[in-house]
Amino acid sequence: MDPSHADQRAEEITAVVEEIRRRVRARNPNGKVLGDIPLADLTPLAQARDSAEGKVASIGTVNPRPGGVLNSLAQFSKRLIARSLDWHVREQVNFNRAVLGCVQATMEALNESNRALVAVSAKIDNLHQRYESQAGQAAAEIQELKDIRTHWSAWRETWERKLSDNEIHFYRSLSDLQAAHEHRSTLQEENHQRQLATQHSDYEGALNRAMTEVQSRLWADLAKVRREYEEVIHAELRLVRQRMTFARVVEATAAALPALPQIDWMRFAERFRGSEESIRQRQQIYAERFRGCAHVLDIGCGRGELLQVLKDGGVVARGIDLSEECVALCRDKGLDAEVTDLFSYLKELPPSHLDGIVSCQVVEHLPPDRLPELVRLCAEKLKTGALLALETPNPECLAIFATHFYLDPTHQRPLPPPLLAFYLEEAGFGSIEVRRLSPAEESLPSIATLPEDFRKQFFGSMDYAIFGRKLGR
Repeated sequence: MDPSHADQRAEEITAVVEEIRRRVRARNPNGKVLGDIPLADLTPLAQARDSAEGKVASIGTVNPRPGGVLNSLAQFSKRLIARSLDWHVREQVNFNRAVLGCVQATMEALNESNRALVAVSAKIDNLHQRYESQAGQAAAEIQELKDIRTHWSAWRETWERKLSDNEIHFYRSLSDLQAAHEHRSTLQEENHQRQLATQHSDYEGALNRAMTEVQSRLWADLAKVRREYEEVIHAELRLVRQRMTFARVVEATAAALPALPQIDWMRFAERFRGSEESIRQRQQIYAERFRGCAHVLDIGCGRGELLQVLKDGGVVARGIDLSEECVALCRDKGLDAEVTDLFSYLKELPPSHLDGIVSCQVVEHLPPDRLPELVRLCAEKLKTGALLALETPNPECLAIFATHFYLDPTHQRPLPPPLLAFYLEEAGFGSIEVRRLSPAEESLPSIATLPEDFRKQFFGSMDYAIFGRKLGR
């Protein structure tokens, strides 16, 4: 056999024997607990039990003898006697076995008691170790408490003195900080008041200077406007007087409109009135007002901007104008227009024939004495409830005289909205509405610098449209 293998087998056998011994000791503990308390030794009891079991086992058996005839007879005789006595000793055998069972149970109970005592001893040892550890800590803490108690008086006196010194120092620092804060707050408040006073004074000075400058500029502008307005009125009155002095007496139809100067009126309209697109955009309000009408007359249709707007809005309209060039332009666009005098055309129409009449930038071209006649003719030719719309420059806006009104040499005089509204009322129109158009700020942005109330009253809208519906009679 290999020596290394033999050593390994020996070690395994030794380990098995040690494990058997450990288990036997666990089942049958012996020795002392709690250091010096001996446990009951059950070895003599076990030996007595084993001896008694041997005796019990030998009852009814025959001791062996050397071989031979005599020995065989003797053995046979003994077995016969043993069998014959078996009924006599059976109870004793059973009793002995019961006694041995009791002894065995007693040994097991004692072994359990020993194991319990060992376990209790282990727990007591553990508690003892914990007690010794805690006792050591408690002793250290007790010693520390004794040291604290010994030095407490000195520590307390020193601590109270330091606390008092710190408290005095803290209150002193707090008082200094409060005084410094109050002083700084006072300085800041004084500085703030001075700054406010300075800013207020500067603001009032600047405001007064600005107001003075604005007022001076305003009064200067007003004086200039008033002077220009008076000059315009004077020139207008002078022209009227000259016309009255040198005018010839002609028929009413011939005097309806003055003769047009020999200039390029199409180029004139393009330069001073504006492009056709811009005019159509401004005249969209009339398409809304005359929507659903079948027979609408446009007096002074010009290049046909309003006729085109009405046509695009589904309104059937016809235009009249004194300019053959304008009427030809309208017809080239597919619009219904003709060259005629407005008074002659209206007189030839049957009464209550039209659903609506519109005239843009025409009435200011008529002599003042013919305007009421035009309004009366419109009322006669309109159906009951039909709409009349007249658009003209707004003399309430002073800017109109400095810009647009006198650019047209055929303008007669401006018509204030109340006067035109009075003519409509006299002719039998009701539901009169004045709508102001073309804000002056759009043409003259500098007007926005004027005060709002003054701007609205004297520089509002450059044009206005007046609407009226014929009342029933």
